[in-house]
Amino acid sequence: MFKPRYKTFFYILLIFLPFYLFFIRSGTSTALKFPFVNALAGPARFLRLTALEIKKIIFYHSIFDEYTRLRAETGDLKSRLRGMEDMISENSRLEKLLAVKRRLLFASVGANVIGRDPSLWNAVLVIDKGANDGVAVGFPVIHDSGVVGKIAEVSDTTSKVALLTDPQFSVAALVRRPRESGLVSGALDGTCRMSYLRDDVELVLGDEVVTSKLSAAFPENLLLGTITAIVPEGEKGRVHCVIKPAAALAQIEEVLVIIHNP
Repeated sequence: MFKPRYKTFFYILLIFLPFYLFFIRSGTSTALKFPFVNALAGPARFLRLTALEIKKIIFYHSIFDEYTRLRAETGDLKSRLRGMEDMISENSRLEKLLAVKRRLLFASVGANVIGRDPSLWNAVLVIDKGANDGVAVGFPVIHDSGVVGKIAEVSDTTSKVALLTDPQFSVAALVRRPRESGLVSGALDGTCRMSYLRDDVELVLGDEVVTSKLSAAFPENLLLGTITAIVPEGEKGRVHCVIKPAAALAQIEEVLVIIHNP
């Protein structure tokens, strides 16, 4: 065994040698420094990685629990955000309908769309208002963007709405700019046709078509749609127009039913 004085010398040397190699600038220290560092780099890296893995193992459960909690909170926040966005969108739609309701000269009732019939032969919506709310067959149904259709069937609490694209739908109409009258009816391709128009009338693509005061069911000046095509008919002196509905019928969620007509 080492004598005490040799042990003391060895410890001093052990402490002083790294200090000398790293902090004293000399040719000898520089020559010895990098081999010494390179020799220790591998074990130091191994010890660091080992310590990191041990730390991961020790704290795995707590980290995993924290991850699970944060993931659940994130999902909850996303769900709340989607709910708020839906609420804002619904409020915006209802505000627009309310503005239309205020402009109307006739009584009306708001309704939610609760069902649809996808058949092109019978294009209808189902709404959550019926006879108990004053709704009757033939009453006009509108949206803030334009005419939707009219009531086709009524129960106590629900009603079916025949869309203006339904082939059985028709209404007296007016091309707003040249004041040309005609009849708008539904077509199977999701558009409408305006018939009984003279070929010498000055029609332009994009002209707006509105309900006419000649209509027995609809108030006048409700927007039906815009002209997208002008087609000559076989009968001399007549044309018909293809009308794109103003209301996005596939996306409507709320409507107004006009209860009383003039």
